[in-house]
Amino acid sequence: MEFLTISLIALGLAADCFVVALGCSICRKTLSFPQVGRVSLSFGVFQAVMPVLGWLAGLTVVNLVADYDHWVALALLGFVGGKMIWGAFRSEDDRNENADITKGWLLLTLSVATSIDALAVGLTFAFIKVNILAASLTIGIASFLITMLGFQLGKRANRLMGKRAEVIGGLILIGIGVKIVLEHTL
Repeated sequence: MEFLTISLIALGLAADCFVVALGCSICRKTLSFPQVGRVSLSFGVFQAVMPVLGWLAGLTVVNLVADYDHWVALALLGFVGGKMIWGAFRSEDDRNENADITKGWLLLTLSVATSIDALAVGLTFAFIKVNILAASLTIGIASFLITMLGFQLGKRANRLMGKRAEVIGGLILIGIGVKIVLEHTL
């Protein structure tokens, strides 16, 4: 498979990372470079590892998960999106560190939710005999860079939209989950 084709696949897989980063950064007034780097690195690593896991798993595991993976993605993104919307209506004093999407369970949840499609792509790569190392690195690097871009654009949107941005960010995450379910069920 050509580098251009793998790059286009990588951009497609990174689109969810971009939108999640955009939505999450819209909701936060300040995000430090280490926080943005942590999320970008996590998304990039998960996006790079999932194709390898799919490639290794073969049909057995993917067939077991394929029937409900989209529902898992919806649940994860719906939970985080709902938490963001809920946070928009709480006062600044009521907010706590548990709402920090740049670490802990929220980061893990978002990393898994954005990389589920990469698992299926890895399975496909096994069937068409793609160099999985090159493809995986390309996908991971693209996801890392696109996530950074999403955070930068989201930071600008936050300044323009204020608190409404947090509701929009939560709705974006829920929308991604719904999109994933619709793509898998229609």
